[in-house]
Amino acid sequence: MTRKHFLPITLFCLLCLFLTNFVHAQNKNFLDQPYLEVAGNADTLVTPDEIYLRIQISEADTKGKISVEELEQKMVNALKALGLDPEKNLTTRDLASNFQSYFLRGKQVLKSKDYVLKVATAVQATQVLMSLADLGISNISVDHVDYSHMQQVRNLMLSRAVQDARTKALAMVQPLHQSLGKAIHIVETNAYPIRPLQANTLQIEARGFAADQSAQLPQIDFEKIKIETSVQVVFTLE
Repeated sequence: MTRKHFLPITLFCLLCLFLTNFVHAQNKNFLDQPYLEVAGNADTLVTPDEIYLRIQISEADTKGKISVEELEQKMVNALKALGLDPEKNLTTRDLASNFQSYFLRGKQVLKSKDYVLKVATAVQATQVLMSLADLGISNISVDHVDYSHMQQVRNLMLSRAVQDARTKALAMVQPLHQSLGKAIHIVETNAYPIRPLQANTLQIEARGFAADQSAQLPQIDFEKIKIETSVQVVFTLE
C-alpha cells in the first residue's frame, strides 16, 4: 500500500476511534450522574361525536315492489327532512361495486346497496332509525364511532402525563432530602384511543321497530371513548 493511500485510511480510523470514545463518554456521563426515571399516566373519556351507521337498502325488503333507486331517493329525502346533508354525510360503502345483485328462488334478480351515514349524536341516530324504518329500511347497524377532536385531547393527556411523572418524582425524592433537577429524557410509551366495541343492538332495535310501528324505540346511547397516555421521564437529582 502506498503512503498516498495509507494516510486517508489512518485518518478514517482515528475519526472512528474519536467518535466511539465520544459516545462512550457521553453515556458514561449520563450514567455517572444521579437520576430518577418515572412513569406518568393520564386518561379521560370523551363522548363520540362522529357516529357512522351502516345502512343497506334492498329490493328484497319490499319483495321487489320498490326498486333500489326509488328506496335510495326516499332515504335521501328522509335524511334531508331531518336536517342532514346526504352529499356530505352519506357515502356508498363499496365504490367499486355500488350494487349487489342476487337471485330470489332462482328467478327474480333483486338488488341491494350499502351506505355509511355519519351523524353527530345518539339522538340523530335514533331519528334516522325511526325515519328509515317508516320507509321499510330496517337493515341498519353501527359501523364505528369516533371523536373529531382526538388530537387535541391526546396532546392534553400527554401534558398531564408528564405532570403526573413530575409529581411522582417529587414525592419520591422528598424523603431523600434531595432536589429534583431538570428532565433529560422524555419518551411517549402509549397514546392511543380505546374505542369500545359496538354491539349490533341498533340493528336489532331497527328490525323490531319496523315489525311493530306502535312500539316506542328506546333512546340509543353509545359508550364513551377512552383516551389514555403514558410517558417515561428521566430527571436528574441534585
